[in-house]
Amino acid sequence: MRGRCTARGGYKTPPTPMTGSSRRRPSIRRSNRLQKTRNASWMSYMANNLASASAMTIARMPFLSARERIRLAFALGREPLVGLSLGDVEAIVMRRLTGAAWDPASWAEAAERDMEFLARAGGSSFSYFDAGYPAILRETARPPFMLYLRGRLPDRTRPAIAIVGTRYPTGRGIDAAAALGMEAGAAGVAVVSGLARGIDSAAHRGALAGGGSTFAVLGRGIDQVYPESNKELASRMVASGGGLASEYPPGIPPSRWTFPERNRILSGLCRSTVVVEAPGGSGALITAAFALEEGRDVYVVASCMGGVRSAGSDSLAADGAVTLGCFNDIVEDWRDGRGCIADAARPRIRRRRMRRQSRRRGRTRSSGSFAEQPGRST
Repeated sequence: MRGRCTARGGYKTPPTPMTGSSRRRPSIRRSNRLQKTRNASWMSYMANNLASASAMTIARMPFLSARERIRLAFALGREPLVGLSLGDVEAIVMRRLTGAAWDPASWAEAAERDMEFLARAGGSSFSYFDAGYPAILRETARPPFMLYLRGRLPDRTRPAIAIVGTRYPTGRGIDAAAALGMEAGAAGVAVVSGLARGIDSAAHRGALAGGGSTFAVLGRGIDQVYPESNKELASRMVASGGGLASEYPPGIPPSRWTFPERNRILSGLCRSTVVVEAPGGSGALITAAFALEEGRDVYVVASCMGGVRSAGSDSLAADGAVTLGCFNDIVEDWRDGRGCIADAARPRIRRRRMRRQSRRRGRTRSSGSFAEQPGRST
């Protein structure tokens, strides 16, 4: 049974049924002591997160985009959402919310369950206005309103790279992603990817093998890891100083559009994005498009070009993306202040073409909504 908060603020958990003659019921004194420990832990967590309670309620509103949630949270400040009407919200976000069901009580209950989960799992959350929110992500055109986190975020004082590619790579692609992740990890550069099969998993494992930290941006709630074969990898990532992040509350399942939407966060956390191996329909190209729109560097791994699974990455290189031999090439560009976007002497990728490709794969303007939208996963 799920625990609940009482009117006095204490966190009460229903007693666990005791069965079998060998299992004794705890003494009343011991039970009270355990209950006080639970209450103290919960109240301490609540005291440190009172400012985010309203934000987490707003994050549960299914019909608002990330930008609209930011606007609403800014207008509310620390005031509770329950005092507003649907018309008030429409005036703040400046659009009609046709067909939207107004139920702030259920959203507040869902936010409370989210906070309970984070307290149990040792997780955290950051809204757009919190000091812990990544500054590099706040600079993007469509930053997420909320980040739910298991573990930690990349060190904001050091650059990070995104390593992306197909879920069905060749052996050459797997080796290249693992080697690149290992070199980055050994150099102390965080590796960010999506924890999917194929290139993502190889990059995460390579970073761990290099002694570095690696982070995953999920297209679902952080309470679930998919594929299940990567649960052990996810645990290693968190234990080694990395983390799992998502803009979706715990319990939100993946859908066709959540994966393309999470790609903007993946590239937004990083200074450079590397496409290892990607066919023409790969979601890795959406990540590259987001990186280009933010003026971030995009690279294509040279050793994987011309393969059966690299039509998309080959087209990036043909349009002017810099081909990458090893991780040191990225370091040299950082050191010299160059990049495939910043260096005017290098050909620029045609951004309009990338935007058209992204729109065809299901990108939408209203990111963060839980309503069904068309899209394509990586």
